[in-house]
Amino acid sequence: MKFVDEAPIHVEAGKGGNGCLSFRREKFIAKGGPDGGDGGDGGSVYLVADESLNTLIDYRFQPRYRAQNGQKGSGKNCTGSKGEDLLMPVPVGTTVIDSDTGEQLGDLTEVGQRLKVAQGGFHGLGNTRFKSSVNRAPRQTSDGSEGETRNLKLELKVLADVGLLGMPNAGKSSFIRAISSAKPKVAGYPFTTLVPNLGVVKVQKHRSFVVADIPGLIEGAADGAGLGIRFLKHLTRCRFLLHIVDMAPYDDSDPEAQVRAITKELESFSPTLAKRERWLLLNKVDLLPPDEVDERCQALVKALDWQGPVFPISAMEQTGTAPLCGKIMTYLEDIWEEEAESEEAREREFNIQSAMASEVRERVETLRERRRSNKDDDDDDFDDDDYDVEVEYVR
Repeated sequence: MKFVDEAPIHVEAGKGGNGCLSFRREKFIAKGGPDGGDGGDGGSVYLVADESLNTLIDYRFQPRYRAQNGQKGSGKNCTGSKGEDLLMPVPVGTTVIDSDTGEQLGDLTEVGQRLKVAQGGFHGLGNTRFKSSVNRAPRQTSDGSEGETRNLKLELKVLADVGLLGMPNAGKSSFIRAISSAKPKVAGYPFTTLVPNLGVVKVQKHRSFVVADIPGLIEGAADGAGLGIRFLKHLTRCRFLLHIVDMAPYDDSDPEAQVRAITKELESFSPTLAKRERWLLLNKVDLLPPDEVDERCQALVKALDWQGPVFPISAMEQTGTAPLCGKIMTYLEDIWEEEAESEEAREREFNIQSAMASEVRERVETLRERRRSNKDDDDDDFDDDDYDVEVEYVR
């Protein structure tokens, strides 16, 4: 399966049918009067969230779509049939953006959710509509209006409750393997993970959450390095983040510097995302001398002045992962319960999601402008045609 998380498309709604110019003509009826019917409305274009899809690749190969036109009216006051609406299935989690204006038209986050992206043209009027007491034989009709035309950009972000982030080889894939049924590739070298992985964590019967493992980030990710923009944007869907840091790095790098580097990239990419609740997971503590684990963990937390929750774990040995999942589940259930009962909480989350979406678009446009202003730059980290990159998607 190929995973394409961006696709530009062009949609056209159907044109409304023209009205008919006709007069009633029957035997023994010399002047039957006007009987021209109206045309039919043009079909509209809808996007529909479909749970059976997980990629936008079909829209890569067929970027143009058009709904059916309305039929013209006919005599005997017959109205033309309405154009059939065009229903376009997209994966759940698709964001729809008007490419010409930059406006976000909608977010398809629930199965079966529909979004009208192009309004069909209005029907034309037949000459019957123009009959009056002073104009008994009107020869006036109106044409149907053109359907709406839009250039759209579809963006797919994985739908997950919890997002994992960290440097390459921090142990994110090992962590998601330890707590869920997902089996991403695990190896002892950086950039083993190349695409987002989803895992469902089942804490108890009827109690579960979804966690997203995105590829490791590097310094400069917010500026497009290592396809950082493609990966960072998947975190904007998550309700909170788990920041995994390698406490025993193979290259003897400084864990504190790694945490600060990722934090800096988050702030550069989206200040709103950087303010999301973030828990610090100190991974691979099993590789440290047992008598130094507490001391090193406390020293790192103190150096970072970390104010959020901290959990020393070993993803490979599954040490500390079960209690952590229980606390994550409780935290998420509190969020869901609050939003179910409070309109204010739902509106607050909507505003946060909108702010992150706006910041992401601004960041992308800034990078594109930078590329256009320096055409001689040989840096290929960011490309206007980034959506063309195909990678394998593992779920």
